[in-house]
Amino acid sequence: PRADNSAICVCGGRRELGIAIGFLVPPVLVPNIEDQDKLAYHISIMFYIIGGVATLLFILVIIVFKEKPKHPPSRAQSLSYALASPDASYLSSIVRLFRNLNFVLLVITYGLNAGAFYALSTLLNRMVILHYPGEEVNAGRIGLTIVIAGMLGAVISGIWLDRSKTYKETTLVVYIMTVVGMVVYTLTLNLGHLWVVFITAGTMGFFMTGYLPLGFEFAVELTYPESEGMSSGLLNVSAQVFGIIFTISQGQIIDNYGTMPGNIFLCVFLTLGAVLTAFIRADLRRQKANRETPENKLQEEGEEEEESNANKVPTIVSEEHF
Repeated sequence: PRADNSAICVCGGRRELGIAIGFLVPPVLVPNIEDQDKLAYHISIMFYIIGGVATLLFILVIIVFKEKPKHPPSRAQSLSYALASPDASYLSSIVRLFRNLNFVLLVITYGLNAGAFYALSTLLNRMVILHYPGEEVNAGRIGLTIVIAGMLGAVISGIWLDRSKTYKETTLVVYIMTVVGMVVYTLTLNLGHLWVVFITAGTMGFFMTGYLPLGFEFAVELTYPESEGMSSGLLNVSAQVFGIIFTISQGQIIDNYGTMPGNIFLCVFLTLGAVLTAFIRADLRRQKANRETPENKLQEEGEEEEESNANKVPTIVSEEHF
């Protein structure tokens, strides 16, 4: 599938759009009030809305979603279907994936980036309120800005990937810019100007959230012809594990030392992720499969046959002369 389509699916149709709504709606539905009964009432209303939306999406998944398209979207996908063995086990596929050093590095680096995003999203309201008391609604808007900017970055990077096929280079550049954006956000959070936080948080989100679909696309390239669901699932597991660790750790650091040390904590691990990304080798297996068309194979065989005949001519001439 095209990389830009994948970016739209990941950031438009999956969790990022839900996260954006989650930043914007709860502060409006649940105001910061002291009355516990009124607070419980507002929270119950929010939960009823979430339950209704989730039920509607569940019904749509059952009715609309299909297991796979009628026709493979690419030659690589067609070959993947042909190579798939009905006897293949889940465990053997996991073992093969973890023997792939490039994929293991990507799992770690993706988890570091996504985990930092999850921690930042979870603790954003607390960090903003510490420096800007009474700005709960604007804290949600800052989170919305991060995600919307990231969705834009994901689509742009997807279009770029589809045209350039520079998976490692694009991933590394976006990762480095994520580190830079996180550092700038850390240094400007406590300046006292909320509009500056909007700008720096949006810039950081453009690269941090924009990295997520790049990780999925790069993983598919590195692990072909293994199941895309398998590689994507492992990336998600890594993101959740690092997200839990980072959220708990950064929360403790903020409580004991403040927001800047907590954000520096994330900056350190994002820098580690950028360094590890540089060691990933761009083994683009899916792209190689797409290039191996029957026409290319016939052309290669014809060139080999011509070379073979050319090598035989001098031998024949020399024997006749002799």
